[in-house]
Amino acid sequence: MVDVDLSQPPFTLLDDAGRDRVRGGVDLAYFDNQEIILDAGQPGEFVFMIHKGEVAELDPTMPAAASRIGHYTAGDLFGAISILNGKSRYRFQAEQESLCYLLPKALFQRLCDDYPAFAEFFRQSLTHKARLLTERRAEGGVTMAGFMLARIGECMREPLVVDQATSIFDAVSTLNASHADSLLVCDGERFGMVTKTDLLNALVIEGLTQERPAIEVAHFELVTASAEQYLFEALVRMTRHEVARVVVVEEGKPVGVVELTDVLSFFSSRSYVVSLQVEQADSLDELARASARTPELVRALMAQGVKLRFAMGLLAALNGRIMAKAWGFAVDEAHRDASCLVVMGSEGRGEQILKTDQDNALILADDHHWPECEAQMHEVTETLIRLGYPPCPGNIMVSNPDWVGSVSEWRERIARWAARRDGDSLMKLAIMLDAHAVAGQTALLDQVRDELFERCRRDEILLSYFARTALRFSTPLTLFGSLKKPQHGIDIKKGGIFPIVHGVRTLALERGIRATSTLDRLDALAEDGRLESSFAEDLGEALALFTELRLRQQLERDGDGEDANRVVVQQLSSLERDLLREALHMVKDFKQRLSQRFHLEYS
Repeated sequence: MVDVDLSQPPFTLLDDAGRDRVRGGVDLAYFDNQEIILDAGQPGEFVFMIHKGEVAELDPTMPAAASRIGHYTAGDLFGAISILNGKSRYRFQAEQESLCYLLPKALFQRLCDDYPAFAEFFRQSLTHKARLLTERRAEGGVTMAGFMLARIGECMREPLVVDQATSIFDAVSTLNASHADSLLVCDGERFGMVTKTDLLNALVIEGLTQERPAIEVAHFELVTASAEQYLFEALVRMTRHEVARVVVVEEGKPVGVVELTDVLSFFSSRSYVVSLQVEQADSLDELARASARTPELVRALMAQGVKLRFAMGLLAALNGRIMAKAWGFAVDEAHRDASCLVVMGSEGRGEQILKTDQDNALILADDHHWPECEAQMHEVTETLIRLGYPPCPGNIMVSNPDWVGSVSEWRERIARWAARRDGDSLMKLAIMLDAHAVAGQTALLDQVRDELFERCRRDEILLSYFARTALRFSTPLTLFGSLKKPQHGIDIKKGGIFPIVHGVRTLALERGIRATSTLDRLDALAEDGRLESSFAEDLGEALALFTELRLRQQLERDGDGEDANRVVVQQLSSLERDLLREALHMVKDFKQRLSQRFHLEYS
């Protein structure tokens, strides 16, 4: 039996008996340098597993300079798709003396028949392969099917519904009998929420009698979700809307209620109660203690294999609540409704997992008088530093008067930046485009963003300058389409993350899309028809892969320094290298599209 390494996917999708069948059925073959191993049009007879050497994948229909579309090294597979399709579409040629294990077609097909997951591996797109990688990383912990990726329908309670004539007395009796904390009052087609706290306040604070209808204290602005959404999303909505329950709605009717206690019961044996600690913090010290636990939360989420999109959503909501509470501690109440604290950059896009530098600004209502504003903004910056958000090296913070202004002042700044179109101005426009309100009056930010879209979205010259920045850094692929492998690693932020984030931001600006998250912008661009759905989805998965690789570096280095952006290709598994290569080709394709759309080919 051959001693071949089967510790990586797809062979981890086989059981021990299946792997023994592989070891017992493969042969080792030698190929000379430049020897064609499998030619285009040739029937697939083997799956090739490279033991030593390097193999190029070539498209013979293309000119020689552009024919190289793939590159395989030790641990990589090729030839399986040729068997599934009946013949090879491309040519595979040794680029040096190579040794390959040969898995015969008949054995491969029997394994596919006996192990559906193994067969599916070879039919999956980049999106599905990325998901497989995430699931593999969850080994040793709870699977994605459990824990936070449970559906809301698995956790919701049956709604307690009473009619509009129900008295406060009867509502309290119903809650006590049902051991519930809330009920819904039906008013025709409308449903309102009443909690035990609402009823207690009605009787004690407002002095209502027990005979008065409970509907008088009902809240009709419900936070809703569907049963098919992830439980994780319910927690994000509760955190973002500052509520303790979500009403589950199907076809306009309530079919369940998910309470914060229900969600937390999923985490009861764990320490993921940071959101609850944030809400309960009555002092800056308590808030600082809750804030200090977010890195612990990140590590736990990643160890559980939670999909990065949901982890980013929860962390963004948590950071927003932490900053909003800090705002409440530092700013006088009289100024809160006449101002808006916004976060920008990756925090504004909801794409920051670990805490990084502050990027924030303040928008004031035009008629608001706040003489001590500058002093209080310095206090806000110091408070956020204490909560673990380091100062911005570029001084983009509310303690800098350049990032504080009335709505009119912000409009003037945007008009000035749009007219200049220099590097500094374009950077500031990009920063403001990602702004997200975390405290105060969101409508003030909406007024500023209206000006930004009005000034920029139809200005083709400005859009062209704006898009050019996405092409600023080269994609770390060789001329022949394989991964560059410098010993110090490739910069995944410059080579992968930035082109996608800024390119998608540019298209969103062009189309007037108000979402700030790159993934939400991609969804909107697909819905708008600006990008094909499959391309938008693959681009989103590529971004998720880059972000996850970067996050791993940050967690390993316990920080987010420049080195954390560098990924050493040689340290990745075969599957990870395969995914990274495909993802970078997506980036290259996207940059070419940007170049064509904004006429940057010769700029």
